[in-house]
Amino acid sequence: MSKEELKIGEISKPRFEFRTFGQNFENAAMRMARLSQPVPEKVWERKSFEIYIMSRTNDINNTKIRDGKMDIKTFVQSVDGLEQWNPLMKGEFPMSAEMLAKEVFPAFQVDMPALNKETYTFDEFMEMINNHPDLLAVRVFKQRFGYMVNNTICEVGNVLINGAKVVTINSESTEVEDILKTIKDIGLEGVENINYLQAIKRVTGMINKPLANE
Repeated sequence: MSKEELKIGEISKPRFEFRTFGQNFENAAMRMARLSQPVPEKVWERKSFEIYIMSRTNDINNTKIRDGKMDIKTFVQSVDGLEQWNPLMKGEFPMSAEMLAKEVFPAFQVDMPALNKETYTFDEFMEMINNHPDLLAVRVFKQRFGYMVNNTICEVGNVLINGAKVVTINSESTEVEDILKTIKDIGLEGVENINYLQAIKRVTGMINKPLANE
């Protein structure tokens, strides 16, 4: 079976991913840039403001909101230390109480607050999150620089998690072998794979663990 040729910014079949977070990946980032094939100008640098909803009782569903739209991904499996995540739900505000009851709050794996309206605005939803003892809204700013190494989609990112600056670096592809080769080529063998969900929980104190190179 021939490999799928990945293109940055385009949808493919579910990918595997290596990602890590820490304070400094300067050497790996330099090697990633040197080894990268040319990429479209639109991914040279991207910036975004997002809100992640953290749940104390959930580590398998990753929920983020950007530009008024909610995106939930769920963990599928781990292969050779790489993680595969699939879309679970997409929605936008105002959001129906039915969607909140059947898809959103079950993904958080917490007790659901009383829903007494048919639809909820973004502000009303955030009020429920802020009042819930097991949920935390975390503001995340991303500045991402895109690359392509060994036909894997890569990036180096400066990330502010509630204002705390960390650095992330990643490689993702439908082909596990290509990611493993990329990890080796850029010098990240043996570095812990840390997804956004775990990184944010560590920075905010929900999990008492350090990042990769702290």
